[in-house]
Amino acid sequence: MHRVAVLAFDGVVPFDLALPVEVFGRARLADGRPAYEVLVCAATPQVAAGLVALRVPHGLGALAAADTVVVPGVADAERSVPGAVLDALRTAPGRKVSICAGAFVLAAAGLLDGRRATTHWAAAAELARRHPAVRVDPDVLYVDEGDVLTSAGAAAGLDLCLHLVRRDHGAAVAADAARASVMPLERAGGQAQFVAHEPPGPAGGSLEPLLGWLVENLHRPLTLDDIAARAVMSTRSLSRRFREQTGSTPAHWLRRHRVRRAQQLLESTDRPVERIGEDVGFASPTAFRQRFREVVGVSPRDYRRAFRAG
Repeated sequence: MHRVAVLAFDGVVPFDLALPVEVFGRARLADGRPAYEVLVCAATPQVAAGLVALRVPHGLGALAAADTVVVPGVADAERSVPGAVLDALRTAPGRKVSICAGAFVLAAAGLLDGRRATTHWAAAAELARRHPAVRVDPDVLYVDEGDVLTSAGAAAGLDLCLHLVRRDHGAAVAADAARASVMPLERAGGQAQFVAHEPPGPAGGSLEPLLGWLVENLHRPLTLDDIAARAVMSTRSLSRRFREQTGSTPAHWLRRHRVRRAQQLLESTDRPVERIGEDVGFASPTAFRQRFREVVGVSPRDYRRAFRAG
């Protein structure tokens, strides 16, 4: 079973620590078995976490046997991290994951040098100043560098954890974990951290009915004009409203949802890959393969081999 070690230390943000414990702890495989074993680890049996003190059941030695090590956010980025914690991080063989200002801890351990990384937008400039060898990207929800992953603020930590569940166990397990967390599964790592969303207007101002219609019609070759006609607005107004309420364009939103639907079909059916591309609305097998790889990181065939149920 995949083992996740969540690191605790004095000054840890309790919410950031609880987040991976809940997401990974609740994830279940198709047969109901836990998808992960989750351990909370620290250098001392008790750590101070803001207004509470936490008793921690496992020592730093557990990091050596972990497949994934999660570093939650730290309340004060100026606070020094014990050398024992940094040494344990450097020598732990599993992938390293940070949530919010936990990136400062990974950076202090030298694990982000030469890598692209992110953190909370309000702390990004300070991370770049203190660790100039890190390529800080302040405009994304999370960054996946393969064996090292970083996220922005707490909500983005949820996105990153669900991304890891999907990467480890497939879209169906990740969707179940998202539902257990009452969390949407569709926010991509490259989405902006902060979008100035205007609230939907009175009756009829929300795009929710339109988004539902789009999900039901992914198989159709929809154009921007088609979508605008359905929404009874101009293409310019549609694009502006879409950006306000989803942080994306209609075309980008459609592509991602088509790929997510394709993931489900690749996992749960025996349909040929080319047929699945047609079923979810891609104009050609080449376009399907290209968009699928952009979103998921592997080809549709490789994805099916990795995540085909049974």
